[in-house]
Amino acid sequence: MKKEMLEALKASIPVMMGYIVLGMAFGILLESKGYNWIYALLMSVFIYAGSIQFVAIQLLTTGATFIHAAMMTLLINARHLVYGLSMLKKFNNFKKLKSYMIFSLTDETYSLLVGVKTPKDCNENWFYFFISFFNQCYWIIGSLIGSLIGSLLTINTTGLDFAMTALFIVIVLEQLLTSSKHHYTYLGFIISLVCLMIFGKDAFLIPAMIGIIMGLSFMYKGEQEHV
Repeated sequence: MKKEMLEALKASIPVMMGYIVLGMAFGILLESKGYNWIYALLMSVFIYAGSIQFVAIQLLTTGATFIHAAMMTLLINARHLVYGLSMLKKFNNFKKLKSYMIFSLTDETYSLLVGVKTPKDCNENWFYFFISFFNQCYWIIGSLIGSLIGSLLTINTTGLDFAMTALFIVIVLEQLLTSSKHHYTYLGFIISLVCLMIFGKDAFLIPAMIGIIMGLSFMYKGEQEHV
């Protein structure tokens, strides 16, 4: 498996550069709220969902209810339902590793698994596994480094919680530039804007996510009927 590990390491370098920096932002922000490196480690190992980990900091500090936290987690990560459906056939061949592959399917990992070509003489399953595993390791390392920095230094954390939002903006811009189909993106923008105007900035997120999921479902169903 050495060849698969080496090739996966090379393929995951772009994610490494982003995940270590974002993980550090998460660790610093978590430490600034009074949660030490143990929380950073446990959350990055067992939750491992960048956006919801940033949201979880706010949920922890504001005393959110279990139902509120569960709804936010479900809606924010609902896009993974789409990812999962498109990866079902590939993951069926992973046997014992299947559960981990599903768990570790983040936005960036999904992009790599879909876009990367398995190098010659490499076992595809092990190659994909190590990409997923290395990506999570990068996030864990970044969050621990950030937690350590936050415990040693007094840092102004203003704006750190925007790090994940900035990453999503970059991903959306890249998709707009490289994809020929933009109707899904426009749908998300329009529904979010309408919900923002109706519900206000403090309450628009959940209605917007519900609207986007329903809209995407209808559009996907319509496209399948015309195939």
